[in-house]
Amino acid sequence: MSPALRALPAGVGVLTLLSVAVLLTGDASPQLLSARVHDILAALPLVLVAIAYVLFQGVRGARPTDWTKALIVSLAFLFWAANQVWPDRTTATLFNDVAIALFVLDVFLVLIGWPSGPRSDAAGESDAAAAGMATLEPEKSTH
Repeated sequence: MSPALRALPAGVGVLTLLSVAVLLTGDASPQLLSARVHDILAALPLVLVAIAYVLFQGVRGARPTDWTKALIVSLAFLFWAANQVWPDRTTATLFNDVAIALFVLDVFLVLIGWPSGPRSDAAGESDAAAAGMATLEPEKSTH
């Protein structure tokens, strides 16, 4: 796989962080943004992080179970984003509740150990590092 393709998720991640910076700048100076623009800026990083995470799974060659979990989280972010901009309050509330349900489902799956097997790199640690941390013992003093 080309280096440019492998860098794509990180590039979208950088755009996500920049969009958060713009959002927070708008929060610090609310007179700069209309309420509608603020809502769009609040949705943008949620959409971008969902896209970045799906791209990341594709670049790393994720297993089907990792794809399933990534899609659950990405859909949760997309429903959350829709909640930010949807004009009809009843539908926006439904989107918010779907996002909550998907985030809760994702954490529940982590709690019950699904998917089973080695931890993915996306979990933040390699299998070797996780195994090494589990077996570390405090150093014994030689004095």
